[in-house]
Amino acid sequence: MAARTTPETPHPDTLLANGMGVHDADTYGVIPAIHPATTFLRAGDLSYPAGYSYARPINPTFTAAEQLLCTLEGGAEALLFSSGMSAATALFQTLSPGDHVIAPQVMYWALRRWLRGFAAQWGLAVDFVDMTDADAVRAAVRTGSTRILWVETPANPTWCITDLTAMAEIAHGVGAILAVDNTVPTPLLTRPIEFGADIVMHSATKYLNGHSDVLAGALVTAREDERWAKVRAVRADHGGIPGPFEAWLLLRGMRTMGLRVERASSTAMAIARHFANHPGVAEVLYPGLESHSGHAVAARQMRGGFSGMLSIRIAGGEQASIDVAAALEIWTRATSLGGVESLVEHRRSVEGADSPCPPDLLRMSCGIEHPGDLIADLEQALEKVRA
Repeated sequence: MAARTTPETPHPDTLLANGMGVHDADTYGVIPAIHPATTFLRAGDLSYPAGYSYARPINPTFTAAEQLLCTLEGGAEALLFSSGMSAATALFQTLSPGDHVIAPQVMYWALRRWLRGFAAQWGLAVDFVDMTDADAVRAAVRTGSTRILWVETPANPTWCITDLTAMAEIAHGVGAILAVDNTVPTPLLTRPIEFGADIVMHSATKYLNGHSDVLAGALVTAREDERWAKVRAVRADHGGIPGPFEAWLLLRGMRTMGLRVERASSTAMAIARHFANHPGVAEVLYPGLESHSGHAVAARQMRGGFSGMLSIRIAGGEQASIDVAAALEIWTRATSLGGVESLVEHRRSVEGADSPCPPDLLRMSCGIEHPGDLIADLEQALEKVRA
């Protein structure tokens, strides 16, 4: 019998399922233990034998999830935070008054609101630019003061696509960094560092956890440099860390991410194709469709699928879209995304009048239910509203 060989670089699904082989060193349990301690013993010489001193800057329960995410993203180090917003804002808090930031016109609404409000109060200059247009981004950069290009692709909730390679070239050309919100594609579909990104951000609440029971965020860096040291300091000083139980739940959820992302992506594609020419649907927004304006770029940057997120614009306008959401029976009317349950939301109601989101748009997060049931549920809801 031929000897069994182990691949030098295991597939991401294998890394996830095995949690990179982390186990409980004391009991040899196949899953790591939760460490609730907030402080740790010193040795007689005042050193810390295990490297842990206090739980705010570092906790052993974080380590496994951070190392797994770092490996998946191909980064140098990862840090967990108490939420996606905590992770994202920590990066901006490394900037100084007068520094300039470029962010997308279409992006996660809460971070857009934060940049317009708190960041401006701290003296940061922020321009919101159409990042599907590289020329517009080039025109917006300020040599000597632009510090961060913040990119989200596919961008929530219209799922427009940004060329990461082009953005990295523009950012690095003026001494800025490229930071990418990779929450929706996850490192299973896109690894931004491979395209020149310096920092990758996740709302770990979403696909990484995948069970709608943990608030957490993460940053991954391509290299450990001066800016990353500042990020570490912000996390330690502000205490924006998840609790040990949340970190443990996050790692537990990550172990099934390969299956969940694959199922959600294939379901989203099936739904997008089914409703692309439906009389009750004005437009399907999904980069997996060949008709999508960003499809070619998405196909180059994404592998194994185009994510489990899509949006559908309902024929008949805003009220019709609200009525369709109300008539759904399997889809759950709730915010967030990336869980095992399929969620639907009228985004304009959430984001407000200044949102770039069309008023007839329903954002849909595909879970792991049978795709035929989700399609049938949307069909019956559209039929009720059209009747």
